[in-house]
Amino acid sequence: MYKLLALDMDGTTLNSQKKITPQTVEGINRLLNDGVHVIVASGRCLAEMNDYKEELKNMRYCILASGALIYDFAKQEPVSVHPVPFDECLDLIDLGEQEKAMVHLLTIRESVVKPQDINHMVDFQMGIYQDMYIRNCLQCEDQREYAKTHKDDVIKVNIYHRSPESRAKTVERLKGRNLQMVFAETTALESSPPSVTKAAGLVELCKYLNIDIADTVAIGDAPNDIEILQTVGYAVVMGNASDEIKQMADFVTADNDHDGVLAAINKIFYS
Repeated sequence: MYKLLALDMDGTTLNSQKKITPQTVEGINRLLNDGVHVIVASGRCLAEMNDYKEELKNMRYCILASGALIYDFAKQEPVSVHPVPFDECLDLIDLGEQEKAMVHLLTIRESVVKPQDINHMVDFQMGIYQDMYIRNCLQCEDQREYAKTHKDDVIKVNIYHRSPESRAKTVERLKGRNLQMVFAETTALESSPPSVTKAAGLVELCKYLNIDIADTVAIGDAPNDIEILQTVGYAVVMGNASDEIKQMADFVTADNDHDGVLAAINKIFYS
């Protein structure tokens, strides 16, 4: 039996309504009770996990901010932290402002956005997340000043653009930078510290837990899941993923509105 299951959140464990179904929670808890490590491997930060405390209360570890933070829920403390280089963080804030984009700072414990942006998230193709941001984000007018006073805390910077064309301009301006960058959602650009990915986070956590990477499974759906799907012993891709992502799968499960995670758990661990 595989020893660890890594779950992406959005588009995977969460359905289109950003909920985890009771059936999927039951499947996760069954695995945990059987001694399998089930972890979240997500682009979200710790603050953005608040809405799922009850559903995931039995989970011990998570890989957050696309690998920049490994967190121990039981001890309520980081296992490891990889901050964004300070100068790069300031430049990302400036570049987002040049494109009149929404800049989102992810820190060890906070999710930081400007108040004027959080009220217009539909303009950045992020309307479905607005309620969550209102509940869980720290609203800060001066993000540059926040970054200056939290130099070692910013672990990821997301820039939500108004269009794919606007995102392309930011990518061009960032050529050659010492950052790990991936596309997400429709117009988002996620920037992480160099060499930080979900895959690198999983390798780091496996060493910490003394688990062979060959004994791991990952389930994902998006471009920021590609490396972890290529790294694990068994790769599962959601039915709602693109054909490009599906080509990386050992198994394509049902989509996220039909309990694809639960179907994969039952096939891989209990069939």
